[in-house]
Amino acid sequence: MSDRTFVTACLVPLAVFAFAFLALPLVRLVQASFESEAGWHIYLQILQTPRYLETLVNTVLVSLAVSLAALALATTAGLFLARNRFFGRGLLLSVLTLPLAFPGVVIGFLIILLGGRQGLFNQLLPGHIVFAYSLIGLFLGYLYFSIPRVLLTVMAAVEKLDPALEEAARTLGASPWRIVIDVILPGLAPSLVAAGAIAFATAMGAFGTAFTLATNIDVLPMVIYTEFTLSANIAMASALSVLLGLVTWALLYIARSFAGTTVAAGG
Repeated sequence: MSDRTFVTACLVPLAVFAFAFLALPLVRLVQASFESEAGWHIYLQILQTPRYLETLVNTVLVSLAVSLAALALATTAGLFLARNRFFGRGLLLSVLTLPLAFPGVVIGFLIILLGGRQGLFNQLLPGHIVFAYSLIGLFLGYLYFSIPRVLLTVMAAVEKLDPALEEAARTLGASPWRIVIDVILPGLAPSLVAAGAIAFATAMGAFGTAFTLATNIDVLPMVIYTEFTLSANIAMASALSVLLGLVTWALLYIARSFAGTTVAAGG
């Protein structure tokens, strides 16, 4: 058997999987979005319907806010943990990455225990403080599971930075702040863009946390769920799914262009 034949034989299972489980469902999803009286105008209907448009804007804004907050917090923590060795470092790192072990429903439940009607804030602080079922609660839930993803990416990137560049900057009299701005952040930029894109894509498509917390708010995954299960509006659910995928894909494409590396989204 020649090398080309062997490689072709190895690629056949991948091609079958990609066609059966990736291409066909996507084609069927797009096809289903046209199976209504509106036809392709259903996408214009989404943009002209205040509820759908507001939901799309809310989803994008919350996802962007989560990405920026996760980058700010995880970059600071990642730089510190990657550059310092101290007693309890492993335990701290385990705690910071613990959310990776939890499904979205559990994370939503944790936010309810913190800011729900019977939550810790409502019991300890004066006044009726309930934020779990608002965009703030959803933001905190998304941030909770986004920080570990960004943190691990940043720590891996910090390990690859050349210490000689920072030493040269110190020799030239650069302050610690200028070293961070002029040396460290530019070196981390591709990884930060990639990590931010991962956080954004994960928040855009997160369902379990939204399902647990979205009592008084609408985000796109929840609207897709209600259109499909409660209204039996298959075409609208499909169109919203396609729109969600296009927005997320566009962001990932832009991030990949800036980062110069492959960006993959977590589910």
